[in-house]
Amino acid sequence: MVKILALHPWDVSVQEARAIQVRLAGQVSQASDAASSPRFVAGADLSPPDGEGVVSAAVVVLRLPDLAVAEVRVAQGVPAFPYIPGLLSFREAPLVLSALERLATQPDLLLADGQGLAHPRRFGLACHLGLLADLPTIGCAKSVLVGRHGPLGSERGAWVSLEHQGEVVGAAVRTRAGVRPLYVSVGHRIDLATAVRWALACCTRYRMPEPTRLAHLAAAGKPKP
Repeated sequence: MVKILALHPWDVSVQEARAIQVRLAGQVSQASDAASSPRFVAGADLSPPDGEGVVSAAVVVLRLPDLAVAEVRVAQGVPAFPYIPGLLSFREAPLVLSALERLATQPDLLLADGQGLAHPRRFGLACHLGLLADLPTIGCAKSVLVGRHGPLGSERGAWVSLEHQGEVVGAAVRTRAGVRPLYVSVGHRIDLATAVRWALACCTRYRMPEPTRLAHLAAAGKPKP
């Protein structure tokens, strides 16, 4: 079971949430201290709210290297924090953490469907989850929140740095030839090159890594295709 650290309260104002992000961003580690060959990788994603405002958060654990499903956990609830760009982790993280706590399998690596350091305050969802769950974590986002990158090769495995205000905050990664890139950034306890390597290792036939793709389906209540 994943043990969740109590580093801050959740019942906070917008101003307090931003201050928490700034404070905790200084605790994010960009050094890879995880095992060089992780056995279990988890993916996390959330569903949109239903008609009553209920959201489902799913965590799917896959076994490496074959990416076979080892465990699936889902937590549901009504988010207490409003939808505010740049503060989505205060809305989404509590439910994901609840699902993580229910795991019987201890993941060695966590992939979040969202940003890590590629965030205005360098503290996106992947950083928040990684710090509170004390897990090596990678942000895998479908679009850019902050930063720009140069030309990217069309072949699978090509990647270039994503830069914001003179700082490398992530990478644009081609996970399938000719398909729009995935935006990978450090969440916690991992360096960018290693994050890119494991994100690519988790991609098969789709643009998104299997852990987050399957978590998306599980959160939506859909079976694995």
